[in-house]
Amino acid sequence: MGRYFHSNSVAYASLACGFTMMNSIFSFYYVKIFLDHYHVSQAWFDVAQVIYLFWNAINDPLFAYWQDNSKLEIFRSRRLNVLYGAPLFALSFLLAWFPWGDYASHPWLAGVHLLVALSCYDAMFTFIGLASCALFAEISDKHEDRLRLTRYTQVASIFGSSSVFFSQVLCDGLNDMASFQMFVVVIALISCWAMYYTGTHVRTMYDNDVPDPVDIESPSIPFKGNDSSGKKKLDSSEDKEDSSALSSFTQFKQIAQQKNFIIFVTINFMQIFQSIYMSNFLSIFGDELLPQHVMSPFYRKFLYGSAFIIPQILVLCLSPVVGRKGYYCVILWSFYFKVFCAVVVFMAGRHQYMLLSLFMLIEASLPNTIFAFFNLPVSDIIDADQERHKRRLPLSSSVFAYNALFTKPAQSLAPMMIVAILDRNHYQEKVSGDMTTIQHQELSSAMFTVACAIPFVIGLLQILVWRPYSIRDSHITIAKHVES
Repeated sequence: MGRYFHSNSVAYASLACGFTMMNSIFSFYYVKIFLDHYHVSQAWFDVAQVIYLFWNAINDPLFAYWQDNSKLEIFRSRRLNVLYGAPLFALSFLLAWFPWGDYASHPWLAGVHLLVALSCYDAMFTFIGLASCALFAEISDKHEDRLRLTRYTQVASIFGSSSVFFSQVLCDGLNDMASFQMFVVVIALISCWAMYYTGTHVRTMYDNDVPDPVDIESPSIPFKGNDSSGKKKLDSSEDKEDSSALSSFTQFKQIAQQKNFIIFVTINFMQIFQSIYMSNFLSIFGDELLPQHVMSPFYRKFLYGSAFIIPQILVLCLSPVVGRKGYYCVILWSFYFKVFCAVVVFMAGRHQYMLLSLFMLIEASLPNTIFAFFNLPVSDIIDADQERHKRRLPLSSSVFAYNALFTKPAQSLAPMMIVAILDRNHYQEKVSGDMTTIQHQELSSAMFTVACAIPFVIGLLQILVWRPYSIRDSHITIAKHVES
């Protein structure tokens, strides 16, 4: 069994590596390339983000229902989802980095390009992400096996997140577009191969060629032998839907009215907002607030690249603390810490460049680090809902989908709000090269205020909202239900 799960962990971690490799590049560069290189107007940027907002919110429950209920094996099988979805995911990733024409003569084309790139990328991101969630649960139901999967995944994510660092070192970011375009093609090929490896080598408890049930150490799913196809079959009572099953709308009301679910969705929305804001605008804010004569090119590249690697390392370091103190305390402490950092930096002023760069690194890393532990409260909410309503099976997919329905809009609202603030403070003049000294000072001052205000305001709100959360004593480090 050890060998089986070791190789299976490598196969699953390969998916995490390829997934993180492309997503780190996309989230870090897509706003900057459309604003600074394609010169998309604010109106088209907002239109694309609004459409993306709705698509991003509804595609999670749509794809979840599709994958769970399709009669076609290519859609029903998580492994095949990854195997055949990988090339499409890689192609959708590449859409953003190659211009479609002369955007100066046709400004609308840049807006259409942004809309198509966002929608296609998010569709495949969601499709592969849902398959990844399901694979995690279906590889094994044993705690120790999931612990091994989590360790392998975090290590793989460290390698995947380093793609931003290498893009800075090898291509100087977007300053050398030809090199950058070659780089992202290589990243797409590597990521596609990594996910292809997962699709061909990962095995779950329900595959034809898994070991005998004895080797799986009697998973908790009722096992009644093999059917004629060699697959595990469950108790016949498990194959049929309960005749008294509640409608989807009733289930939605039952989940959405729970106090702990409302609290979690609220703080998760704010956490995603801050995380997306820092991922999309770190380089834009850094280039403006950290002058070239103060920060060496190597330090700047290190700052941008490490912001995607440090969260994975911090997750590994904080896991024992979460195991001892519980996720409630660790999450709450992180909110206090971000408020404290924002106050200290704002009082020090924007000319304390070393302190400011450290603050930006913390603000880019901490939200993603804490976000990695959000699977734990979701798991407790799922378990509490199952116990409260005496459900035969937990509504894990539904809870994740409803959470996404409420929180995914933050991924569009964050860039829309920040771009609106920047444009009101002469950012377009900076891009076009027509900025005066006074306008430059106004832009820098506005960026510094935003950089301090967002973590301060969000941190205070999260403290107030999170304190009444009542599930505080489930000190576990591995969630029973996991979202990518």
